Amino acid sequence: MARYVDLHPDNPQARLVDQVVAAVRDDDALIAYPTDSGYALGCRPGNRDGRDRIVRIRDLDERHHFTLVCRDFAQLGQYVHISNAAFRAIKAATPGAYTFILPATPEVPRRLMHPKKRTVGVRIPDHTVVRALLEALGEPLLSSTLILPGETQARTNGWEVKEELDHALDIVVDAGEVIAEPTTVVDWSDDVPQVARVGSGDPTRFEV
Repeated sequence: MARYVDLHPDNPQARLVDQVVAAVRDDDALIAYPTDSGYALGCRPGNRDGRDRIVRIRDLDERHHFTLVCRDFAQLGQYVHISNAAFRAIKAATPGAYTFILPATPEVPRRLMHPKKRTVGVRIPDHTVVRALLEALGEPLLSSTLILPGETQARTNGWEVKEELDHALDIVVDAGEVIAEPTTVVDWSDDVPQVARVGSGDPTRFEV
């Protein structure tokens, strides 16, 4: 059964944050956690079993772009190559409801990259609880939006996640209901940005 952790949305309790982070770091826990665009599944980037469990829960294929959810722009820059043209625009849009597809650096395990493009998704969410988790963890969370097979929207409520995925997860983090609208995805793997999905982030700033 998954452990249920109830965090305050504005002032997450440090003791509980540390417990969640210890489980992710030391026990390779797979968690469900709230973001500014619905719930997501998350684990350490080096957690092979966690990555495989995400694939099974979501029934993903090999073309799926995993996302590294980062604490800040400096951390994001460790995992992806950002051209001079992209640097200013991406920095201005973060934190926020955007996911950027960019060429991965050697810091990213190959199993997390797109198999042909060698790219990976990155984002910096605008959510207090996620920032607290990432600050304590000291590395990104390998993540995928919690959209179950056959559905189109992410989960928005922690209790609902626990009821449906109690035996598939290790921890469910709840901090109140969140919106379900997904991030806007911008593919910047080439020189020109391409809006791959329109979500809650304003896409016009990346339209050429």
